[in-house]
Amino acid sequence: MPRILAISGSPRRQGNTSTLLAEAVEGARRAGAEVTEVFLRELDMSPCLEIYGCKTNGRCAINDDFQAVYDQLLACHGLILASPIFFYTVSAQTKILMDRCQSLWVKKYWIDKTPFGQGEFTRKGLFISAAATRGKKLFDPALLSVRYFFDVLDMELWRSLLVRGVDFAGDVLERPEQLDRARQDGRDLVLALSQA
Repeated sequence: MPRILAISGSPRRQGNTSTLLAEAVEGARRAGAEVTEVFLRELDMSPCLEIYGCKTNGRCAINDDFQAVYDQLLACHGLILASPIFFYTVSAQTKILMDRCQSLWVKKYWIDKTPFGQGEFTRKGLFISAAATRGKKLFDPALLSVRYFFDVLDMELWRSLLVRGVDFAGDVLERPEQLDRARQDGRDLVLALSQA
């Protein structure tokens, strides 16, 4: 049974991104996955302080709620990361998580000396994002950050669900095709992990 970690980086528990994530989680569970949900807004997680306490073993030296998420990131077969867009990138909550994974970057590239560009993607990730505006390149900066974040996890960015033009909580409920797509993406992720 695939183990999937679903991480909500939305500051709103019932926001559009959170709603899409809930649908993807439902789809994954119906397809037989074991899904653990993490809501970053509820965690006590410091930003990276760049003290490089991780240079010895690749584990972040800051003792807070990130430690449990770190273990879950390493244990999952697949990841569903969801974040709304703020100033053309992920939310502050999501960015803190990414920055704390600098410890995994240190482990991969400094400690284990993996050559750049030669890592093996053994896992798959789905990125879900919603944004208020409709700009053509609205999601480009976030997607670049997510790709590099997934890279340090030895995870490919398998698929993205990107929804424009939803701002106020509940707007996405007027887009049933996007809710269906989120559920399908959750199911498809489980299938892709099962075939890997």
